[in-house]
Amino acid sequence: MLAELAAANAAFQVIKQAVSNGKDIAAAGSAIAKFVGAKQDLERKSLKKGGGSDLEEFMALEQIREQEEQLKQIMIYTGRPGLWHDWQRFQAKARVARKEAEEAARRKRKQMFEIAVVTFLLIVGLTILACIVLLILHGQGRL
Repeated sequence: MLAELAAANAAFQVIKQAVSNGKDIAAAGSAIAKFVGAKQDLERKSLKKGGGSDLEEFMALEQIREQEEQLKQIMIYTGRPGLWHDWQRFQAKARVARKEAEEAARRKRKQMFEIAVVTFLLIVGLTILACIVLLILHGQGRL
């Protein structure tokens, strides 16, 4: 959890530095992507309940929420009109696409596992059948 928070903090500092140097918000695009990725990782870890205490998780998420509010203000005041709302719509679409991709990957892993199990059972079954045939042939004296 600390690694994700540190990544989000570092990315946010890059965003603030870029804007304070007079650059366009688009110049910090990769830092924004890193910030959002770290935020999602932190949220995912907090849902799994393995990252630390409840207070630590709450405080980390609260810090991210405050930084996101600052990012909103930066986008509103230094970006083009409607940038924040467009960003929110883009994030929602991207979140849905990621969720669908994760679900597709999960289904594919499940399908590959099922294929592997069926293949293994088929090989075992054919091996047992071959052994039975060999035993019968041996018993009849044909081998």
